[in-house]
Amino acid sequence: MKLKDQFRFVRQNMKKNKTRVYMTILATAMGCAFLIVLASVGFGLQKSVVKEITERRVITQIDVHGKEINDQGGFQQLTDRDIRTFEKVEDVKAVTRRKMLQQESTFTIGDYLEGTQTFVAHFPSEMKAGFELSNGRLPTSKNEVVVGYNFPLNLAKKDADEGIYDEKGQVKAEYRYPGKLLGETMELTVRQFKDGKEEEKKIPLLVVGISKKPTKEWAEDRSVFISEELLKEIESFTGTPKGIMLDPNNEKLEGIDANGETYDEVKIYAKNMEAVQSISDQLKEKKYATYSVVNELKEVNMVFMIAKVGLIFIGTIAILIASIGIYNTMTMAVTERAPDIGIMKAIGANPKTIKRIFLLESSYIGLIGAVIGTIVSYGISFAVNFAVPLIIKQAFGQETDLDITFSYIPFVLPIICILICYGVTILSGYRPAQRATRVDVLKAMRREI
Repeated sequence: MKLKDQFRFVRQNMKKNKTRVYMTILATAMGCAFLIVLASVGFGLQKSVVKEITERRVITQIDVHGKEINDQGGFQQLTDRDIRTFEKVEDVKAVTRRKMLQQESTFTIGDYLEGTQTFVAHFPSEMKAGFELSNGRLPTSKNEVVVGYNFPLNLAKKDADEGIYDEKGQVKAEYRYPGKLLGETMELTVRQFKDGKEEEKKIPLLVVGISKKPTKEWAEDRSVFISEELLKEIESFTGTPKGIMLDPNNEKLEGIDANGETYDEVKIYAKNMEAVQSISDQLKEKKYATYSVVNELKEVNMVFMIAKVGLIFIGTIAILIASIGIYNTMTMAVTERAPDIGIMKAIGANPKTIKRIFLLESSYIGLIGAVIGTIVSYGISFAVNFAVPLIIKQAFGQETDLDITFSYIPFVLPIICILICYGVTILSGYRPAQRATRVDVLKAMRREI
């Protein structure tokens, strides 16, 4: 019997018992849809968490917090010697390093004021890492500075009340500095306690550049970048490394391990994401404390991998329940088609051919159910992603700020489901198929088994 004839024979027999076959297919489809939708929740939440992590951090960035100096967990700050070590590591694109002015900096221009963080940055490495200007140029002299993109947006009137901020936390236009700021001079005020009194020094600064707008809507850059020479001038006034303010009751720097030649913020940028783990491992061997998004993603993916396997296992139980219906359907088919089986054996049909026919039929039922279940699951997934945010909005009276994908079906998930379903249906149809090969010809011709 040719394979084409076997398929035709299976289809003809399935049509004889449409209701029973359709109900079995429906049960299989429901089991497959349940497995896919259940597992899609795990895939969806993983996608949301990974997206949230990668959007908040540069994927090729490695933060270096210090170097371990003893077994008790003590760390020392990084110096130029460490920077040179990092730059020699293979696949390192750039090493940025910043010193932070260790007091809140107040910048004024006319009647407008803003307090923010002030850094000394190494601009050649910053540019390699992707630092860009939206306007202006880089500093070339001591009193020239670059400000962050959001700095002008938060430069507000000195006498403004608390209602100056909008919903995004930025200064409203009517309270904001109206000028362009680029090319204008503003004053930096630094402070120190001397002889029990607070003294101030005002340093004029020329704004020569404004950084590029952050790529993320939630990100904000209000930093001001000054020169190394200007930091030395500030240190000369305060008498402390990086402008640290002394205690008004004790004008000696005690209990603070501060060195003006160390860096407060060091970041390594790899050439590509694949190199991040290798660089991190090399630095770890040299006792450096590091952090990267890749390390966090590895842990997150491990947790979700376990969760997804568990969800797929639970969904498989639904398919196993549906397999009972397939087993019952195939057992009834063998009983009802005993005469047909007897005729086939009487004319010389091979037992393997008979077994194959019944396995084909059970496979038909399983695969059709799996395809229907997959289509239905995509519809349910779309409905869930559309409806759940609306439900949350109705329940809490506002839209959620989190961009969450509640259900996501990757291409591999339906394939896994179809393979599981196919395997289960083959197992369900195997015993009835074996029973068909053992049908006695004479009894079958008398319609008995």
